[in-house]
Order: sequence, then structure tokens, then C-alpha cells
Amino acid sequence: MRDAFAETISRALDTDPRLALVLADISADRIQQAARRHPDRVINVGIREQLLIGVTGGLALAGMRPVAHTFPPFLVERAFEQIKLDLSHQDAGAVLVSWGGSYDIADNGRTHMAPGDVALMDTLPGWRIQVPGHPREAAELVSAALPGEDSVYLRLSAQSNAQARPVTPTLQVVRRGREAVVVAVGPTLDRVLAATASMDVTVLYASTVRPFDGAGLRAAVEFTGRADVVLVEPYLAGTSTHCVAEALLHVPHRVLALGVRRDVELRAYGEPADHDAAHGLDVTGIAAAVHTFTG
Repeated sequence: MRDAFAETISRALDTDPRLALVLADISADRIQQAARRHPDRVINVGIREQLLIGVTGGLALAGMRPVAHTFPPFLVERAFEQIKLDLSHQDAGAVLVSWGGSYDIADNGRTHMAPGDVALMDTLPGWRIQVPGHPREAAELVSAALPGEDSVYLRLSAQSNAQARPVTPTLQVVRRGREAVVVAVGPTLDRVLAATASMDVTVLYASTVRPFDGAGLRAAVEFTGRADVVLVEPYLAGTSTHCVAEALLHVPHRVLALGVRRDVELRAYGEPADHDAAHGLDVTGIAAAVHTFTG
């Protein structure tokens, strides 16, 4: 997905003079040719993430369409005050693109993990938050975000589903069943499908998580006939629970939220698969949780 982003933004810089890319060293090696062609619109501020967002806000207020990019703990957590004030408070539309998911680069330690980024961005109104599950989806979502004026957070990952899904703002029905509704976000889809292969459940896929498709969820619950919902999110567990509650406000329902655990901090390096297993986000963990939930 990181390469898909670099290729997409490099081509767009050649055709849209309003577009600007702001970097904080990360991925600068992938943008070298575009930076040579457009030195005035590819700006590397170095490892100064608050400045990264400040410059992005200034470009937006000057009429440009800025794209800011780095790893999620630096883009969202470290620079959150600037996102809140220099972008949201100013109504300055921009595209923020992170790569690294919750723990894709766990070999760099806790400093490079950010399972709380989507929950943090969810505190700001008006942001479209998208979590593609495949590089082709990432490229399409980046391309769609560039011409606009709105605020977009694109969360890219090293993890990917085997096949791309159509890019839509709504929940996509992947499989129909009667025992529960399972919502798989972004790169969790393949694991969810494998985990529930022998279960009679509806599986929905989401690459756009904000705004949340409440109507799509209600339709799936109505078809299923049981308001038992399982959220499988590749970030902090329960991040979208409030969206389910709002969508099913007048429907008695149960929710199981699977994601990065809130009760412990996993102080380990390892590979993403190791962290998936530790948080119950591997096939075995998802299957056990859904089986127990549905009875």
C-alpha cells in the first residue's frame, strides 16, 4: 500500500498544480523523482511532525490541496493538537495518509505502534476515515481524495487481503448468514472469512469507517433476524461500538468488539502476525470469539 500511495501521488503531482505533498522524512526515498520534478510542491520538513501539520494547514488556507504523510504514531498521536487546531478548527481541508497500521513495524518497538489513531481522529467532526484492505483499494481511495476540499484520513497498512474489493462508502455484503452480522474492516477481511467459514453468519466489509454506514448495518441485521453484531477492527477494540449503538438505537442488540486489546500494553517486538495472535485477531482467535458469542 505504501508503494501504491507513492506511485499515485507522484502521478497526481504531475497533473494537478494545486496539489502539494508534505513529508517528515518517511517515504522520501519513494518520492525522489516527483520531488525533483516539483521541488516547490514536495516539502520535506524533516522529523518535525507538528511542523508537518502546521505547514499542511497553511497550504490548505492558501488554496492548495495538501497531503501529509508519515507513520501513524507521528502523524496522528504526536501532531494531534496541530490536527485539531491547524486543520479542523480552521476548517482547512487536507488529506492525511499514514502507513504502518497498529503494529506493522513492530520490530521498531512501541514508538512505532499506534492502535489508537482512528479512535483519536474519531473525536474530530467532519473527517472521512478510510482503511483499505488491498493496495489497489489504497490507490483508488488516494486518487478519489485528492481533488476534494474535505478532510480525509487514509490509514494504510502492510497487511493486505488477497484480493481487492470494490471501493464504496457503504458496507459491502460479502456473505449472507442468519446467526450474526460480522463487520470486517480493511485488512481483517480474509481472516474473518477464514474464521467464520463454517458459521452461518453475514459478513460485511468496510473500507470507509467514517462516516459509518448505519443504514447498511440495519439492513444486514434485518435480513439476519438477529441483532448480534461482531466488529473486527485492526486498531483499538471498540472504536466503532458507538456507531453500532447509534445505528441500532431502536433495536435491542448485542455487540462483540474485536481489535487491539485495551486492557494490556503488549511490550514486544516480533512480526505483525505475532501481535495479531496476542490480540485475538488471527484466524484462531476470531473464530473462537465469534463461536463463543453466537453460542
